Formats: sequence, structure tokens, C-alpha cells
Amino acid sequence: MFSYHPFRWIIFPVHDIVEREQKKGDWKHMGNVRWVLALISFLAITLFSCSKPPSPHDALKTYTSYWTKQQFAKMYDMLSEETKKTVGKEQFVDRYKKIYGDIQVSHLSVAPVPVQTDKKDSDKTEISLPFSVKMDTVAGPVQFRHEAKLVKEQSNDKEQWRIKWDPSYIFPQLGPNDKVRLNITPGKRGEIIDRNGQPLAMNGTAYEIGVIPGQMGDNAETIKQKLASLLGVSPEIITEKLNAPWVRPDYFVPIQKVSKTDKRVEEARRIQAVAVKETPEREYPLGAAAAHLVGYVGTITKEEWEAKKDEGYSPTSRIGKRGLEELWEGRLRAHDGARLYIEKADGSTVTIAETKPRDGETIAVTIDAKVQQAIYREMKGRAGTAAAIHPQTGEILALVSSPSFDPNRFVLGLSSSEYAKWQNDPLRPLVNRFAATYAPGSAIKPIIAAIALEQGAITPKETKTIHGRRWQPDRSWGNYFITRVHDGPERVDLTKALVYSDNIYFAMAGLELGPERMESGLRSFGFGEKPPFPYPIPASRFSNSGSLKTGPQLADTAYGQGEMQMSILHLAAAYTPFVTGGDLLQPVLEKGQPKTVWKQGVISSQTAAIVAGDLVRVVADPNGTAHDAYIKSIPLAGKTGTAELKQEKGTQGKENGLFVAYPADRRDLLLALLIEGVENDGGSRYAVNAAKRIFTSLR
Repeated sequence: MFSYHPFRWIIFPVHDIVEREQKKGDWKHMGNVRWVLALISFLAITLFSCSKPPSPHDALKTYTSYWTKQQFAKMYDMLSEETKKTVGKEQFVDRYKKIYGDIQVSHLSVAPVPVQTDKKDSDKTEISLPFSVKMDTVAGPVQFRHEAKLVKEQSNDKEQWRIKWDPSYIFPQLGPNDKVRLNITPGKRGEIIDRNGQPLAMNGTAYEIGVIPGQMGDNAETIKQKLASLLGVSPEIITEKLNAPWVRPDYFVPIQKVSKTDKRVEEARRIQAVAVKETPEREYPLGAAAAHLVGYVGTITKEEWEAKKDEGYSPTSRIGKRGLEELWEGRLRAHDGARLYIEKADGSTVTIAETKPRDGETIAVTIDAKVQQAIYREMKGRAGTAAAIHPQTGEILALVSSPSFDPNRFVLGLSSSEYAKWQNDPLRPLVNRFAATYAPGSAIKPIIAAIALEQGAITPKETKTIHGRRWQPDRSWGNYFITRVHDGPERVDLTKALVYSDNIYFAMAGLELGPERMESGLRSFGFGEKPPFPYPIPASRFSNSGSLKTGPQLADTAYGQGEMQMSILHLAAAYTPFVTGGDLLQPVLEKGQPKTVWKQGVISSQTAAIVAGDLVRVVADPNGTAHDAYIKSIPLAGKTGTAELKQEKGTQGKENGLFVAYPADRRDLLLALLIEGVENDGGSRYAVNAAKRIFTSLR
């Protein structure tokens, strides 16, 4: 019987040609014939492939590929005509987008489950094939297997396999009239408490001022004007919030959060349709006094979310923005619990995935809130910074930057005008000054004295003869002179040099040390090395290049000028060897961390005792630069410093006043204080008197 082959009309004529050429023995043309054969074979295979019947397995593979990529519109295009009659494209796409968006789907993977294929599958008109789904959600991982129903349909004169879809493809438990629900149980952010348990950052409450639209009656515009004026917002903002799609007449529509002490609350309550509700909120009890240290939390930015979305953050997450809130975000952060479930038409529920909430860690720091507040209060809003440490343990008792800002305003909702006011303030309250570096001025002299004593460049009793207020070693310095503020004694020993804060004496000592020994000594005190401290405080330096040259630069460095820069915390820590007998302590911020020596034996106990004794005289001696801080009941040891900030030698510039001091009898609080712009306030005397008030208030 004759059997028809679709390619017979191509193959047989070619076969005849080959046979004829072989009989003729004309092999010369056989190469061309072989080429023609190859081409025709390729065309035959291609035509055969094109005529291959559609496969339901291929269709499901394509569909699941679109699904994995969340290309929902393309998924819809592969649905059966029957399915499309029951669900529209926009409805289909929006439902997937909303559900997947709400439950924060990530790492989605959808694929056919491998099964043994049958050539007869393509001949069927309907088939069920298994597929698997894996995804991560806010409620945890979800994984299931399901069966896809595919039907063969005629489309544009071609047969194609289509998906017979229903809601169970989203989740197998989901019926036509069921709903996907998500219940979030918030975790609590960890709190930050001081050494005595007083909160520095806590989970407190605030008031939310809002409007109930249905109670506005005919006075809507008047009410919006009154409330806008009271809260400092535009009426348009209130209108926009009232017109949100979710708003109903009897709903409370929040407009602005305020602190519980805000005096506007009672006035707001007197406005028609305005209501006040208590709401959970982060609180900072010390306010501006600890703002730069503690920081605040705020809504995550787009850039932050892009960097952290794989860590479980959502576009609406709140995150630490500055200070310890940012530094310890990973430890303080709470992880919300979530339950993803199906609400059945009969009211019953089926849980798909669930995670329990995890509270953040509460962290106790060495900070003493009382000390922190006392220092900030006595700085009286002047620009400056301070660090207070326990000189026998290295525990940080306070880190202050002044002026500052109220972190509660950022949390409750800071207006653009408020932020602009802070940003444009010439005193720069948003700048964290304890994370900056300054010229230490004469406050560095005890450290230089200790280095010089250790190196044998000076001895305690050795005197230097100094005439007048200006000095230079020789005429090679040209017009460059070292000056001292007051006429002091002509014969100066170490004690007098510190009591009178004699720049010339220390310049001489620095030149005697030489660049190499000076560099080595300063490095032993931590210069050029980032402090072993979790907070991002820069390394102090003695020069921009990292080395010193003999001459004016070396001389200026010896009394804290030149290119020397120190952080206020490093300056405080640098005085600890005078209390410990020679060890430089590591600053400690977290309570319970053991005392740690940063640099062991930087000076001998003998040198430490000599310098410590002289620091007592700087305050007690009537001629001492810090005598204003003398308190009979609190014998202080300390050293003043005035750092001049000027463009060139011989000009008048701004001055920063410094004072580093500790009670010589108890040695339980070492304070390093810097006040900017004291050139019209007696220089370092301003800092000395501020420190005196601080020590007095804390006793």
C-alpha cells in the first residue's frame, strides 16, 4: 500500500539524480550533489520541526518562567479562553501584585515538576501537570506543589496549550471566595540605657493629632485652616490626607505626631472634629543633651532600603539614623512577627506561614545621664564638645556636642522649615563635634612633658632661661618667633612651665627631643591610630604628612599648634596614664566591658607622678592658668589650652578654649572640655569656669 510522506517530493528526485550520476560514472559533479543533499536535508528537518505538534510540557515551562519573573501580564496571556471569561487581565495582574507586594515575596521560584513524558500527551485535549512553588515572605518561607490544568485551544489557525487557572494557583488552600490575609505582630526595638538604668532611647508614646471627617459638617475649610495654623503645616497637606482612598467618614485620619508634653495638644482638642490619640513611639528623654551620641530612628530611605532589603527591611521600615541607634542597628532592631493565612468564605482560617516577633537587644552603656546633662547644660549652647571618662577604668561617662538638636522632633516628623533652620544655623547644631578633631593647644603640654621626661630631653628640676615673650633659636628662622602669652619668670623649670603654660619652654623641649623621638612618643600615646572604639571617631595626627620636620613645625607641635589635631575623646584618654601610673586606657562605652589597656606602660610611674603633681599646681597655684577652677573642697588637677585658628602667623584669628581636669582626691571623673570662639571671653578661662560649674554640680 502506498504510504504518503510529506517530504517524499523532495527526497525522491534527489535520489534519482544521484543514481543517474553514479551510473554515468560522472563523479566530477558529485561534490555539488552532496552539497545540495545537505541543504535539502536541513530544510526537511526544519520543516519537520515547524510542524511538530505543541507540547503541554513546553507551555507549562514557559508559564512558570513568566511566573518566576513575576511577569503577570504574560502569564494572563497564556490563560484559557474559559478562564479569561471569569477574570479580567487587570484584575488578574493587580491581584498577584497586591498579594505578592503585601507579603513581600522574594526569591520566588516556580518550575514544572519533572514527570515521564508520553508522545501521546500532545494528542490530548486536556492534561494535568505538577509544578512546585518556593518563595520567601514576611511570614517566612512558603513552599508547595500543585497541579496545573492545561487545555488545547485553537488560536489563529494554530493549536496551543492554555492554562486553566483558578485562585488555588496562588495558594492551594485559596478558594474562589477566600481572601489572603496578613497579620503583623510588631517586635519591640531594643532600648539604650545608661549605667544606672536610666533610658537614653526608649519605647515610649506620643500623641497623634488627627481629624474625623464625618464630624466636620459644614466647617471643613475653617477646621483645616485652624489645625494647619496650629501644627505649622499647609491646609493642602491636611486635605490630601483626608482625601486618601482608605478614608471613611468615621475613621481617625492622623495629621501629625507631637510629644506628650506639647502644649498644642489641649488647643487641638478644642477644635471641632479634631481628636488626639496616644501612639507608640521612640522617645529620647535627654533630648538635645545626648542627640549626637544616641541618634534617632527614622523611615528608611530608598538608598538604605536598596542596600538592606535582603536583610528583611521593607520600604516602610524604620532604621537608626545617627549615633548609637545607627551604630547598633543590628542589635537594637526588632523583627516583627507575621502570620500569612487564608480567610475562608465560612470565616475559618488556614495558616500558610508564620513567624514569631523577636525583640531587639537592650544595651546598657557606661554613660552617666546625670554627667551628660550637666556638661551640656553648663556649655550654655556655646559651640564646643566634651568627653568625660572614668580615668581608672576608661569607661566613658559622657560624650557631648553643643549646640545640638532635639532628636524627638525627627521621630515625630520634622518639617522642612524646622530642618532648614537647624541646617542654616551658623553654630551648626547638626554637626557632631566629638567626632571631629581640633588643635589641642596647650592641653597637650602634659603629654609632651611626659615624653620629654621619658626620653631624657628634660628633667623636672632643670631650668631654661627665657627672656621676654618672643623667642627663636637663631636667625635662620627669619621673622618666625615662638611667643608666650605673659611675661613669666626668666628661669623656668617643668612645674613653672606647666603652671604658666609657657610655649617657649615646650618649644625648646620639642626641639631638644627632635622629630624622631617626638613622633615615637606621640605614637605611643595613640597618635596616627584610630582609637579602638566602636564609634566612628577619626585618628588624631601630629602632622598632615605623618612626619615632623625640625624647625618651626616641630616647635609648634610641642605646644599643640602646627598641624596637630586630636579628638576630644582621645585628649581625655591621653591623660589616663597620669592616673593609672603609666597605662593609656582604652575608652569603653558598653557597660560590663572589662577595663582594657590601649597602650601599656607608655610612661613610667615616676613620670606619671611628676606630671600629675604639676597638674594639681596648675589649678592650686594663684599664678596657674587654671586657678579659676580652684575649689577648696574639690582639689582639681588639670591643664588649660588655647588653640589659635588663623590663616598666617602674626594675624588675629578665632580661638578655642580647652580644659582637661579631674579631682585629684577621688580620680573618678576626667573631663576634657572645648569651647569654640572664646577669643573675646578670656580664652581658656571660659572653659575653666564652665568645668568648675560642672564639677561643683556633680558633687
